[in-house]
Amino acid sequence: MTQTLQRRSLGRLVLAALPLAGGALFFVRPVHAADEAPDALVKRISTDVLDTIKADSSIKAGDVDKIMALVDAKIMPNVNFQRMTASAVGPSWRQATPEQQQRLQEEFKKLLVRTYAGALDQVSNQTVLVRPFRGSPDEKEVLVRTEVRGSNGDPVQLDYRLEKTPGQGGGWKVYNLNVLGVWLVDTYRSQFTQEISAKGIDGLIATLVERNSRNVKK
Repeated sequence: MTQTLQRRSLGRLVLAALPLAGGALFFVRPVHAADEAPDALVKRISTDVLDTIKADSSIKAGDVDKIMALVDAKIMPNVNFQRMTASAVGPSWRQATPEQQQRLQEEFKKLLVRTYAGALDQVSNQTVLVRPFRGSPDEKEVLVRTEVRGSNGDPVQLDYRLEKTPGQGGGWKVYNLNVLGVWLVDTYRSQFTQEISAKGIDGLIATLVERNSRNVKK
């Protein structure tokens, strides 16, 4: 039982260190990021985020404003957040107006950051192991598997789905995450589908706004 609780705690900590679940990928995009292999990208950003959290007491304390600023400046350029939000919303995304889509992205990002900000104080001596990459650099979408290891408990499975984006500023971008066998986007899709069925797109937006107001941490 103790080991299970430790593993769940580490799993929540991992979510706090994700690009979409608590403000993670705190790193500076390199000049040649478009040429960077997906597993090398994941290794670098995973190590950088843990090092950054360990070194910044205000982030560990859950300073939402600081986390959000870092997310906007350093994380969002490396994540296809529109695809992530659209997948979480499901088929109703196509019926949403551009204004509604923008609001959904904004509130979804706030939800992820605020939900897991409180877990950042658990970061201590965790390390990340990237498993051997079995994809091809010619593929457009790949899966990178990793494990987050701490001094106590079992390793936590953390898998990334990435897509290759062309053009200037292109490269690999994260669009989904799997923690302990659960895909983040799929989890939210089931919740959002229920809200939309009951209240519509505007009802989902209102629900996210209300949840975010409850999750404010100063």
